[in-house]
Amino acid sequence: MEILATIWFVLIIVLWMGYLFLDGFDLGVGMLMPVLSRTERQKRVLLNTIGPTWDGNEVWLITAAGATFAAFPHWYASLFSALYIPLTLCLLALIFRAVAIEYRGKGHSQAWKSFWTWAMAAGSAGIAFFIGAMLAITSSGLPLNSNGDIVGGAFAWMGWPAVFGGLGGVGFALVHGLIFLGLKTQGDIREKAQRWARRLLLPASIGFLVWFGLSIAQRPWLVAVVVAAVIALGAAYFAVRSGAEKAAFVLHGIYLVSGLFAVFAGAYPNVLPSTLDSANSLTIASASSSDYTLTVMLVVTAICLPIIIGYQIFSYRMFLGRIAETHIPEAHRVPVAIRS
Repeated sequence: MEILATIWFVLIIVLWMGYLFLDGFDLGVGMLMPVLSRTERQKRVLLNTIGPTWDGNEVWLITAAGATFAAFPHWYASLFSALYIPLTLCLLALIFRAVAIEYRGKGHSQAWKSFWTWAMAAGSAGIAFFIGAMLAITSSGLPLNSNGDIVGGAFAWMGWPAVFGGLGGVGFALVHGLIFLGLKTQGDIREKAQRWARRLLLPASIGFLVWFGLSIAQRPWLVAVVVAAVIALGAAYFAVRSGAEKAAFVLHGIYLVSGLFAVFAGAYPNVLPSTLDSANSLTIASASSSDYTLTVMLVVTAICLPIIIGYQIFSYRMFLGRIAETHIPEAHRVPVAIRS
């Protein structure tokens, strides 16, 4: 039944929305580590804003990829084989960021801290770029033949959709991180975050706006959804200017969700269009698993997803307060517990 495949198509898009909204500000804070903070204590403030939640936010990425593999194996196979190079680079960026967060505080020299600070910034920017690029490619299509294989070599995926999607991903994460820091910190960092959010919010959104706008060509009625995304973006800008950080954060998320809805509603029922011949496009019907598999997955998701969401809400509520430099203790060496 196509209804089950449609439900899973929607669920996978929701998972990607959740990932970009939640991990987006983590990536933005990572990119801002070397440039927004002047002192070591300020860098530790930035790191502590995402410390309790960054790894939990990555669950959405893992779940989105796993759900794609289970619900749409042919989509997963064609997409991941065609995008082997950007996926590998994205994986390396994920490793660099995770290791940087864990290892930065293990050494005490300035060179050590500086290396891992820049590693986290580069890793965060790489993740944002390649995730944005791959989502844009998914909606715009690849040169697929009748077997679902890519034609044109290892770099056939590289084009304007990938560039706009990648730059849009970086821009969204950067601004989302700035708004989050305005919401989460006090003092000098908060003021600088608010100032840079006002400057960057609109120009950083150009990449995603171009990508969102392309959906109108597929279904003209989606112009209303894209306009809603633009209105939410404008409202977020005025909220940032007025210092209403909570409203700005929510509105920036609405802008993202509205735009992604327009993009994938325009692509439906295709999950991966072919730019060579529309007959070669993968659809929800041709790419999905059996009805039995989709039904079992739906039952498991109905049980587990509310638990995951409930836990994340609990963890965010536990770490709801703002962080200031005065909350960060002086760096100190921990004595060795066992001496040889």
